[in-house]
Amino acid sequence: MTQPVALIAGANGIIGNATAQELRRQGWKVRTLGRHAVAGFDSLTVDLTDAASTREALGRAADTTHLFYASLSPDPDLATEANRNAGMLRHLLDGLEVANAPLRRVVIYQGFKIYGIHLGAAVRTPARESDPPHMPPNLYMAQEDVLRRYAERASWDYVALRPDVVVGEVIGNPMNIALVTGVFAEISRALGIPLRFPGTERAYRQLVQFTDAGLLARASHWAAITPQAGGEAFNVTNGDVFRWERMWEDVGSHLGLAIASPVPLTLTRHMADKGPLWRELAERHGLVEPDLARLVGWGFGDFIFHTETDVISDVNKIHRFGFSERMDSTASLLGALARLQDRKALPAVMD
Repeated sequence: MTQPVALIAGANGIIGNATAQELRRQGWKVRTLGRHAVAGFDSLTVDLTDAASTREALGRAADTTHLFYASLSPDPDLATEANRNAGMLRHLLDGLEVANAPLRRVVIYQGFKIYGIHLGAAVRTPARESDPPHMPPNLYMAQEDVLRRYAERASWDYVALRPDVVVGEVIGNPMNIALVTGVFAEISRALGIPLRFPGTERAYRQLVQFTDAGLLARASHWAAITPQAGGEAFNVTNGDVFRWERMWEDVGSHLGLAIASPVPLTLTRHMADKGPLWRELAERHGLVEPDLARLVGWGFGDFIFHTETDVISDVNKIHRFGFSERMDSTASLLGALARLQDRKALPAVMD
């Protein structure tokens, strides 16, 4: 078989970057696509909302055999979000078709929102891929509708992977729980206060889960090359569950910080005045990003730390199909924090 050629949309994000690195380790030719180039990779810079420029850019990707779609354009209006993201995917598929790319499979990434948790639903757990859909709009449902229609008349098929909170060390991604946690911890240290969970008491004690970015990247490779995975959706998590009550203790111990009982905050408001303090920390420790607003998505932290229902995915299906890797979620988060320190996103020296 000839060398597979991956096109990774959204490779500056946690999922896309980890997948790009993994596929290169596996000997694939890897090309990235997004608004910004990815260091160390052949990159196509394009705005996927622009159909014409997308078609033009994809002339350089005519050898693509596998598409990994991790691009995301969020919007507070769910209908706008669904229509925009479905359109971006459609523009990309149209461009590859015009380029006559020998596409074999598309791997797309969904999230636990496919089960309606963002709408306030107490999702039945463990959530299964066969659970019924909710009333649209939902960006993941809209994207899968596009894939389904295109695949019916194409020679390729697709696989939908459903991670939950993805833990990685990409800097500047707003949906990075490791950065949210690490920056909150270092600001707490600088202010001389204990590390207090910034969510509710109930959220502190719910059962929740992570998906390690490296594990997801390996699942992505598996999904791309496994024939029987075609046309299927798979939950992908580390395979364990935890309560923040225990995880928060582990984070405090790892970072050398005392912890205390939770104090629920709206981080988007409460951390709005911490920019000058972070800039001082960045200067003192030689950090790569002194602008707190560019570094952390506090809104993502608010969503995660205020989820008051269990969040558990059933991962038996992907195990039955042949991908059985598991990971310790505490090791995943603490490892990401250590790598963020190594990359100078977080201070490595305790004050």
